[in-house]
Amino acid sequence: MGSGDETKVVLSDFQDTVSQFLVRHQSILDILSKNQETNARVNRAVVKAVTNCGCVKVHAEKKEIPECASLSDLKVYLETHLKGELCEECKDVIQAELGKTLFYITALCETLGLSLEEVITKEDKKVATLRFFNFT
Repeated sequence: MGSGDETKVVLSDFQDTVSQFLVRHQSILDILSKNQETNARVNRAVVKAVTNCGCVKVHAEKKEIPECASLSDLKVYLETHLKGELCEECKDVIQAELGKTLFYITALCETLGLSLEEVITKEDKKVATLRFFNFT
């Protein structure tokens, strides 16, 4: 089995696991609000990595992009604005918060009768096809 096949098993297994534990959060309204909450917690964890821990810093300023720059050149001119690397503690917290977000995204797929694997596969194909034009 190739690595792509293993990923498919992991995604479908994860969706099956999530569906087994959708007891308290079966309402679509509850899932939507919990998903929004977990997204906010991811954002807060990243902010805390900057403001409380300091393992990463944000250095943002307007970037001058030459008029003759092509779309493929943008990778050279634009950046993440992050300096440094996440420490283990911040990495653990952010991974945990992202995991909760993935849980509720998967719960949303399950409740709506969608396959997480299909959602990711379609998005992957769209990004691969549109490449730089995938400004969403």
